[in-house]
Amino acid sequence: MASAKAGRVGILPAGALGVSFFYHLTRHARQIDGGVYFLERAGSASGKALREGGQIAIADEDGLHHVPTEGIFKPDLLACYEDNSLPDAVLVCPNPDQLTGVMGNLVELLERIYQKGQLEPAALPFPLVVLSSNGIYYQRLRLWFVEKLEESVLFGRLPELWPDLMGVIVGRLLRGVTLQSGIREGSGSATVYRPGPRAITQIGGGSETLRRRCCETLQERGGWFEPKADGSATRLEFDKAMLNLSTNALGQRYAIDDSGRLTVLAIRDMIGPERQAAIRDLFWHVFQVGLAVKVYGPEDRFEEICTQCMKSLHWHESHIPSSLQWVALRYRQGTLEPALSPTEAWLLDPLIRFAYGAGLDDSAQYFEDLKRSLLHKLELAARACRDRTR
Repeated sequence: MASAKAGRVGILPAGALGVSFFYHLTRHARQIDGGVYFLERAGSASGKALREGGQIAIADEDGLHHVPTEGIFKPDLLACYEDNSLPDAVLVCPNPDQLTGVMGNLVELLERIYQKGQLEPAALPFPLVVLSSNGIYYQRLRLWFVEKLEESVLFGRLPELWPDLMGVIVGRLLRGVTLQSGIREGSGSATVYRPGPRAITQIGGGSETLRRRCCETLQERGGWFEPKADGSATRLEFDKAMLNLSTNALGQRYAIDDSGRLTVLAIRDMIGPERQAAIRDLFWHVFQVGLAVKVYGPEDRFEEICTQCMKSLHWHESHIPSSLQWVALRYRQGTLEPALSPTEAWLLDPLIRFAYGAGLDDSAQYFEDLKRSLLHKLELAARACRDRTR
């Protein structure tokens, strides 16, 4: 009988962030014991190619490590269920626009579990799912997941899930808001992964018991994971939006000059006294939208949140923000296009939508202007890129 294997961690997929998680959860790829492994996205040709390539290359300060794929690359969730290798927890970290595909696979997994007669609340072989991609999406994605489950009930692929099973299933959908970074260079068999320094991931959503259990599993593997006390996943997303946008969005604007030349900056280079006013302005508009959508309450004080966010930025001041690394890599390769990275797109677009919906026209205009100015700087850098490679 299939079951989720206690203490085992799956990472879906083997992308830049996923490999960074793997690197730190295996203590710099030195403790590979079969307890941490990658899962493919269903139907992913790149995932299959990586698995069949025989090894992955991970670069750190000690050099280039070639890690054999045997034992650490497994197929998709349904196949893992069939061969009894489902992990206890899955860190889900594809590009945000691929998340609905993963959620659809989770519904298919539950349908298969039902077909096998194992859809029982007390012993459900369904892992803790930690959504770890950047962005503001948890509430909408959770609602989409419930709607797909209801649709499956309607077509007879699942039994009635209310009142017991629905809470058990949706309660295992957690949100991991992370400062972990990593980049990927090259493609195919020439791909090299460069994990960022070990950084914190906070876990929200679900029950306190499940959040703690999930964090304990990951902490035992050497990961830096902490449960959010009140469990609010969307609050975590808004807090992270302040940090992400102040470094990834404002940071890209600082890193690209008016001629399009790019200089790679660490966080310490972005938070000096001359930039404090711009950072506070960004924090303020995120806070105002958060108040409007009830992420923050009347008891929350902007100054306290601002101070805490600045402390976090100073704590990680040696980091180079992930989106800036993403842009810098493409700049060096001569392939940079004037388009937002997934991180900025999945933060700015929801904030603009929420701001207009709440009647906060000033904040909506602020985020529109930020998006426009960032795209302008990326256009300058892309043009400089093209000119350099001619």
